[in-house]
Amino acid sequence: MTSDIKIVPLGAGQDVGRSCVLVSISGKNIMFDCGMHMGYQDERRFPDFSYISQPGGATDVIDCLIISHFHLDHCGSLPYFTEKFGYNGPLIMTAPTRAIAPILLEDYRKITVDRYGETDFFTTTQIKQCIKKVRTIRVHETIQVDKDISVKCYYAGHVLGAGMFLVKVGTQSVLYTGDYNMTPDRHLGCAWVDRCSPTVLISESTYATTIRDSKRCRERDFLKKVYNVVEAGGKVLIPVFALGRAQELCILIEEFWDRMNLKVPVYFCHGLTEKATNYYKLFITWTNEKIKSTFVNRNMFDFKHISVFDRSYMNNPGPMVVFATPGMLHSGMSLNIFKAWCHDAKNMVIMPGYCVAGTMGHKLLNGSRKIETDKGSITVNMAVEYLSFSAHADAKGILQLIKNCQPKNVVLVHGEERKMSFLIDKITDQFQIPCFKPANGEQINIPCQPQVSATMSKETFKSVRSAGNQFDGMLVQKNNQLLLLSREEAVQQLGLKPHTLNLNYKLCLTGLNLEGSVIMERLHTQLSSIITDQKLGTFKRQHDGTLHLNSVHITCRTEGGRSVVHVSWNVEDEPIGKAVSEILEECGEDLITN
Repeated sequence: MTSDIKIVPLGAGQDVGRSCVLVSISGKNIMFDCGMHMGYQDERRFPDFSYISQPGGATDVIDCLIISHFHLDHCGSLPYFTEKFGYNGPLIMTAPTRAIAPILLEDYRKITVDRYGETDFFTTTQIKQCIKKVRTIRVHETIQVDKDISVKCYYAGHVLGAGMFLVKVGTQSVLYTGDYNMTPDRHLGCAWVDRCSPTVLISESTYATTIRDSKRCRERDFLKKVYNVVEAGGKVLIPVFALGRAQELCILIEEFWDRMNLKVPVYFCHGLTEKATNYYKLFITWTNEKIKSTFVNRNMFDFKHISVFDRSYMNNPGPMVVFATPGMLHSGMSLNIFKAWCHDAKNMVIMPGYCVAGTMGHKLLNGSRKIETDKGSITVNMAVEYLSFSAHADAKGILQLIKNCQPKNVVLVHGEERKMSFLIDKITDQFQIPCFKPANGEQINIPCQPQVSATMSKETFKSVRSAGNQFDGMLVQKNNQLLLLSREEAVQQLGLKPHTLNLNYKLCLTGLNLEGSVIMERLHTQLSSIITDQKLGTFKRQHDGTLHLNSVHITCRTEGGRSVVHVSWNVEDEPIGKAVSEILEECGEDLITN
């Protein structure tokens, strides 16, 4: 009998954006993430919730909803799902995610509703009502959602508060990574997971075909490009998201400006440093060891070379560097600055992370130099550079995570189909495990053999290990718990009366006119020469002429004028008794007369 785990991506299936993966495991339905696609401005930006049910019935279908981190492509549709679609069940995320997500959701709502005039969108009140339903979880904490579902959180790196989540239902388990980074950076540690051996690993695959060069080389290249542009009098735009790469690159620029004694102004969007400082103070335990050890004496995010950007600076003459949100140039201040600077060939835009299809950033990175906007087309003369400071795992990191957690199956999401196919070949070749890449709306069924968990005492476990992992005992249900008991433990705990099973074999010797003592002497000699396995032992002849080895007892008696050899043993010595009986059966009288 098998019990399938069913997995359906409602978003991020062979795509990057609107991450939302539905998993059915042992009769429970778990939803991982509830994101927004930043490349669409219509209903396609939401996951396909119609796959679940009609509005108002989501709570009856979904047993638990888990948000991996605060990026909008992972949580952007959450207020829509809880307040408009009517989900009121368990909602789990980390404390940093709970604190930061509503701020990003409100910023996105303002841009969508107030600036672009959307009408069918969630409200500020609905964002607040949604966040009130959240139950937070700490790193390495395991919480019991109900009597069947348990959730454990692992550190994912990527951004402040990002988690990977192990969900167990019965004997089956799913590890969902969200976005993660296997390389530590200047303010966050690397992702970590123990050897949890999940039934299924659901992993992002954004950079499935990429193996990055060294971080130091990328940093040197980034600083060189920035320096060359500002030395020539140009402006540099660096689109970033409010928390994460912004802090990473600001620290890098701050140290370089300090070392080179540069006076060129460097700006960031208003609110960026206040948010960063407050959240990194509040959630200091989520940062790396260097930040934690120096934070009391020196705040790494108090920059002396970087100040707040004002919209009026946009057309100032001379060189400058600006960090502006959002990171994909799909809206907001970064898009406005880009439109103002893109005509001048002295300027440069550096894209430090992945850009979803449909965004301005994606079009630029694919070579477009004449781009249509809501106010007509624009010609791009400024230099466009891509330097990956993205906090996603590359192909090497994904393979390392698989090696660490040792899953039985792998499902790839949050990536492009062509790149997924390349990585699947690597995974199957290196680990010899099934690997899948379902598209949005495509259900895959992963067959799972049901397992039975039982408890064994330390003493019995030690004896099993010393016996080469062979166990001779019984499976007992006691107080709704399955126990593996040795025979001695079963007799003691269950009050059983021990019984011994004896087996017997006899060989009638016809045509032999020999005394019993002679037969036993010859039999002793022959058996000693044939049975040479040290594990079985050797027979000893007793004073009454009989042969003994453990419980195996060989005698010779006269019955009806014939000599009869009797062999008896109990079941514990079955290997010896069986060996002797087979020898007598095969050789018969020849064994004694030869």
